[in-house]
Amino acid sequence: MASVYSRRAFPVSPELITRMRKTYLLVFLAIALSGCGGRQPLQSTSRLTVIPDSALLPAPSRGDLTVADRPSLIGPLDTIQVDVFNVPDLSREMQVDASGRISMPLAGTIDARGKTADELARAIEASLRGRYVRNPEVTVNIKSSVSQVVTIDGQVVEPGLYPVTNQMTLLRAIASAKGFSEFARENDVIILRTVDGRRMAGLYNVDAIRRGAYDDPSVYANDVIVVGDSPQRRLFRNVVSLAPLLAAPLIAVLQ
Repeated sequence: MASVYSRRAFPVSPELITRMRKTYLLVFLAIALSGCGGRQPLQSTSRLTVIPDSALLPAPSRGDLTVADRPSLIGPLDTIQVDVFNVPDLSREMQVDASGRISMPLAGTIDARGKTADELARAIEASLRGRYVRNPEVTVNIKSSVSQVVTIDGQVVEPGLYPVTNQMTLLRAIASAKGFSEFARENDVIILRTVDGRRMAGLYNVDAIRRGAYDDPSVYANDVIVVGDSPQRRLFRNVVSLAPLLAAPLIAVLQ
């Protein structure tokens, strides 16, 4: 004789449903955020000396406070100021044309592209000297530059083109873009650069730079900085929307 089984529905309380949801959510968070670890303690390396908390950090020397300037190169559409000593009629502010050249009375057309301000001044002097100007003394200053820029893209607050100064570094460039955005991955920052016609990329960990693990790299004109995206942060943002299901605060350490 076949047995007959009957199903019986058991009532489930709202409190049990809430506890089950909390458990599922916390397990989901544990799995999703398992790749996020805490910060490693800072240790001395061949490039870094860590001073214990009980010791004083030595003051910098005068040489430490002096940074050698990198030459700024003139490019198309830059604005320059040319002053010719004792010849005020030749002194003027001008814009480099799209082909990288300037035109001056007596000096004619001069290629300015890729020259420093001092190199262009010497080129103008040579041209004036050949046009019957005795012992010309020329000074060139770059008033504004649109050719010396760096591109900052990815997860920063304000992506865009930013002027490059002669002491621009990665941290300063990111600060120019108003810092990282909410979903930035600070250990996944790339600098793209063309060197001798070859495209190169460097991967940097900004958090490690901040901690002094290695030097803040210099940034040059035409560099492209790309700040990576953190899927863990996006996931955490989505999970936070479920926070009303939790009775306790939700704490996670994200990279």
